[in-house]
Amino acid sequence: MTLDRTDGQPAVLLLENIHPDATARLVKDGYQVQTATRALDEDELIAALAGVQVLGIRSGTKVTERVLGAAPGLLAVGAFCIGVNQIDLAAASRRGVAVFNAPFSNTRSVVELALAEVIALTRRLTDKNAQLHAGTWDKSAAGSHEVRGRRLGIVGYGNIGGQLSVLAESLGMTVYFYDTADKLALGNARRCGTLEELLEMSDAVTLHVDGRPGNSGLFGEAEFAAMRPGSLFLNLSRGFVVDHAALRRHIESGHLAGAAVDVFPEEPRGRDGEFRSELRGLPNVILTPHVGGSTEEAQQDIGEFVAGKLHDYLAAGSTSLSVNLPPVALPHTPGAHRLVHLHRNVPGVLASINQLLAEHGANIEGQLLGTRDELGYVLTDIGTEYPDDMLASLRELDVTIRLRTTQPR
Repeated sequence: MTLDRTDGQPAVLLLENIHPDATARLVKDGYQVQTATRALDEDELIAALAGVQVLGIRSGTKVTERVLGAAPGLLAVGAFCIGVNQIDLAAASRRGVAVFNAPFSNTRSVVELALAEVIALTRRLTDKNAQLHAGTWDKSAAGSHEVRGRRLGIVGYGNIGGQLSVLAESLGMTVYFYDTADKLALGNARRCGTLEELLEMSDAVTLHVDGRPGNSGLFGEAEFAAMRPGSLFLNLSRGFVVDHAALRRHIESGHLAGAAVDVFPEEPRGRDGEFRSELRGLPNVILTPHVGGSTEEAQQDIGEFVAGKLHDYLAAGSTSLSVNLPPVALPHTPGAHRLVHLHRNVPGVLASINQLLAEHGANIEGQLLGTRDELGYVLTDIGTEYPDDMLASLRELDVTIRLRTTQPR
């Protein structure tokens, strides 16, 4: 158990070229911010986190249990992206480290890239572009088609899959989708009962699944074999969900007409790293360096959104939209002092906390408790300063995971 005060200027480390608006927002709110343009490996990250309370990353930096164990002063991690599979969420929860992401900010950017790639592959723009650069003027329409009237299969019907569904339909495509969760079809989209059903019907298949471990190896030899001859394949979700060797075989055999891939099982940590993939060198495959959400608009919105969530957590203990802690947001009580208490979710914790406060003469001005699985999280505003012996008593509760104090501002 640790006790942290956030009365001073917390140190923030932002990695991987996070948009400067995030830095500007945090500096304005009184934080000391350091930035780096690339991802850090485990040892580099441990060294860099000395004295740091807030870490900001994108998809290239792995926040492992070893990293978290070596950074006892770390209060929060901001994933300036959608995915959080690069963070050991269970270890973060055990140590009282809040994790935030941006689940909606880059949805439109990913959707537009997927549509652009479907159109580019359907019109054979990659082939036309290569031929013209080589000096060949091939104006033939052979093999080039409109997307209107073609069938798009969406695997994963969340925020991105749903918006893609709507825009694809507006282009005249017929949309099918498959999701393990019960999702409401948007527009005229048709739900498929199985993945195999979707693969048999679709002219283009695009993956938009999340990074849960169960999705590892989701798409391999059997799935590619089940796709329609001459169809297209796209993956803008997670690199580890696809067998790239199997994809190459089906491209080279001519079974698939083309593919577009934005995410890979192993990705370089920066521009200096070499990109290795079985898909390199295939003329009808579009490879992009994990740029689905990399537009100025999306990155600016992500920077402002996640920075705001980090500030709300440090300044007021708000865990609204945290991916690992119970969601609690208590309105500020003017003049009050706030206790932020994360604990194991067992019966009677709130009563024990309030009894200790009463024994030390602390009057409760406002209080809110939330629970999630094995965790409980309570914000308590009291009208007096925090007596050291009261804090010591709260710290000594056997259910306490993390206790800190703050004055909402």
